[in-house]
Amino acid sequence: MASYHDAVCRHCRREGVKLFLKGEKCFTKCTLERRAMPPGMHTQVRRRKVSDYGIQLRAKQRARRIYFLLENQFRNYFDRASNMPGVTGLNLLRLLETRLDNVVYRMGFASSRRDARQLVSHRHFAVNGRTVNISSYHVRVGEEIAVRGGSKDVERIKTAIEAAEHRSLPPWLNVDREQLTGKMVSQPERNDIDQTIQEQLIVEFYSR
Repeated sequence: MASYHDAVCRHCRREGVKLFLKGEKCFTKCTLERRAMPPGMHTQVRRRKVSDYGIQLRAKQRARRIYFLLENQFRNYFDRASNMPGVTGLNLLRLLETRLDNVVYRMGFASSRRDARQLVSHRHFAVNGRTVNISSYHVRVGEEIAVRGGSKDVERIKTAIEAAEHRSLPPWLNVDREQLTGKMVSQPERNDIDQTIQEQLIVEFYSR
C-alpha cells in the first residue's frame, strides 16, 4: 500500500483490530472504537461461516496492512523467506521487522510505520553515517540508525520521540534518545513481534 491514498481507518475496521496506522490518533480518536464493524453498506447482514481460505486470507491481509505493504511487495518477502534456511514464518516476520521504516518506528522516531516511510523517503535518517531514503532497506545487526543533523528539529520527529517515552522498546534495539541514534543489536525473536500476526496461516495461504 505504498501508493494507497484513501482512508486507512477502514483497514482497522475490516480486520477488527487496531493496526496503528495513524500514530497517536489511534489512541485518542480511534474510529474502530466508535464504529466497530467492517466497512461497507451491508455490515448488518448476517455473515456466513468463514472458510479456511477466508481465515488464511484475513491473516495475510492483516499482516500486510500492519506493515503497510502492497500485495506484490508482501509476496516477494514471503518468497525470500521461503528460500532462507529456518522456519519460513519467522523468517518472514524478521524480514518485515528489519525494514528501515519499521525500525525507525520501533525506535520511536516516527509516530507510525506510515509516517516513518515518509520521513525516510524525505532523507531524514542515516544508516552508519550514510543517508538512506529507501524505506525497504534491510537493517542488519550492528548497524546504527541516526536522525540526520538537519532533521533533529523536525516537529514530527520530536513529537514522536516524546510519545515513545511511554512505549516499551523492543529488546533487539538499543536507542539513545538524547543523541537521536539507535542500533540493531540482535535479530528480533518471535515474542518481540506483534502477537496478533498468525504467520502459520500466512504460510498456509501462500502454500495452497
